Amino acid sequence: MLRKLYDWCIGAAGKPHATWALGTVSFAESSFFPIPPDTMLIPMALARPDKAYYYALVCTITSVLGGVLGYAIGAFLYDSVGLWLISLYGYGDKVEAFREAYAKWGSLIILIKGVTPIPYKIVTITSGFAGYNFFLFVLFSVITRGARFFLSAFLLQRYGPVAREHIEKRLGFWFTIFLVVLIGGIVAALYIM
Repeated sequence: MLRKLYDWCIGAAGKPHATWALGTVSFAESSFFPIPPDTMLIPMALARPDKAYYYALVCTITSVLGGVLGYAIGAFLYDSVGLWLISLYGYGDKVEAFREAYAKWGSLIILIKGVTPIPYKIVTITSGFAGYNFFLFVLFSVITRGARFFLSAFLLQRYGPVAREHIEKRLGFWFTIFLVVLIGGIVAALYIM
């Protein structure tokens, strides 16, 4: 199954709908969807290293736009949709502490958590709930999400052929590493926040 998914992403990289699918996943991940766009960005950039920066730009723009939706959920729909989403990810009892932290360290929270495997939707929804300055939220989201995706693009473009060979030989191993990092980020967020 993993090999089929990987092969589909590699094969889809050259198709017209691939960029739309990548943008959709990136948008949704910033506000409600649990799967990070890296799951598509990496195989697509490996398949088309010449488009790695373009894919990073698509991820950055759509992630920030999805973040704006997450911000709106936190600002206007927190009691219904926002609280449900936050609770779904296990942060329901920590939102007040996170909101207080925003009063002191809002900029750093957005910048640091935006590049980590901690679900970005938590940052976007809580930013809206906490009433964090919208324009600073967008600016810091562009910086942090751009840094994450463009660093991936740089590494994939530079080391793509070698990385692709290693990934394809040991796909299960690298997928396991990815899951460990993702789950580790979520667990760390539960205990650090």
